[in-house]
Amino acid sequence: METIPLTQLAIGERARVISLLATGQQRRRMLDLGLVPQAMIEALRKSPAGDPVAYRIRGAVIALRREEASLVTVARI
Repeated sequence: METIPLTQLAIGERARVISLLATGQQRRRMLDLGLVPQAMIEALRKSPAGDPVAYRIRGAVIALRREEASLVTVARI
């Protein structure tokens, strides 16, 4: 199973969250958004400027900036 940063997930692709590299309050926020290990995530769309990107996770749509998404490790499905 190849793991990649969430930033490398193409629009329309789905993946499974493997781990979070964030710490402290940033980690807590990501966990609260549903970015927990084994959760399914799908890249939906990019903003016109390309950052942030909208993702569907656990039935909700969230937006993550490139800096935040680079801290999430996923495995493509």
